[in-house]
Amino acid sequence: MNVEALPPLDRVIWIDPERMHGLPCFYGTRVPVQTLLDHLEAGSSVDDFLEGFPTVARDQVIAFLELGKDQLLKCVSC
Repeated sequence: MNVEALPPLDRVIWIDPERMHGLPCFYGTRVPVQTLLDHLEAGSSVDDFLEGFPTVARDQVIAFLELGKDQLLKCVSC
């Protein structure tokens, strides 16, 4: 599958009921996106997260955070 041809969210996250109990994971990994949020909530930096989960690319984390930011801004702008 050509990742560049996918919509932006699908380039960052994949969901498969056969993998990680269907949890949303960073594309191409078994790392749930919730793990990033938990690390950030606990005060870890993005760099700390990436050190612990080397299969996740910095670009994926930044894209995930940007997509989340965009969605939140849409919600509060309505």
